[in-house]
Amino acid sequence: MNSKKVLVIVPAYNEEESLERTVDELVSVVPDIDYLVVNDGSKDATEQICLDRGYNHVTLPVNSGLTVGFQTGMKYALRNGYDYALQFDADGQHCPEYMSKMLDLAIAEDADIVIGSRFVNKCKEVSARMLGSRIITVAIKLTTGKRVADPTSGMRMFNRKMIERFANDDSLNPEPESISYLIKKGAKVREVQVEMRERQAGESYLNIPKSIAYMARACISILFVQWFR
Repeated sequence: MNSKKVLVIVPAYNEEESLERTVDELVSVVPDIDYLVVNDGSKDATEQICLDRGYNHVTLPVNSGLTVGFQTGMKYALRNGYDYALQFDADGQHCPEYMSKMLDLAIAEDADIVIGSRFVNKCKEVSARMLGSRIITVAIKLTTGKRVADPTSGMRMFNRKMIERFANDDSLNPEPESISYLIKKGAKVREVQVEMRERQAGESYLNIPKSIAYMARACISILFVQWFR
């Protein structure tokens, strides 16, 4: 990795089946990286795994959701002087070997946000799952003039300026609507082609009804709500 100081933020809620594999792979592939597991009030053995394995972690007393967990990581990054922070899923879908490419692009283009994108060089599959992603891409394009190929990717790198914003602004969340909002405010966003795996273990909280609600909320926020912020 580059000499820049980078923190990988790993939000985790009930990830006992995948956390150990995820963190051990992260440390093996990028041994000089710093990471922070944010245990979001898990009810399973997530906390015990962190203790047994000696993982760098903080534990929230109750489940507070992804936004609070991510902001906790950003506050840690800000207070400890990190140049970049990377949002990284605990479920094993993200591949740590792409971190170097993301950091290199962030530095080379002075990007505020770099997204690990599945669709820079590849087309989205035709499926109900990808329909929402296509709609969000169009919504961002309509409101910002910029195209984000993979707006729902959870693998995102943020520079110091963005770390400060996320750490101090409770209205921001690690979701497509915040990416859209920040673009409108002048943030430079770039994408790097990555491969992602299926969830390695456990179950996603996003079932079909929740996925539909997620996409609808994101689009409404991008197209309407953010004009009043």
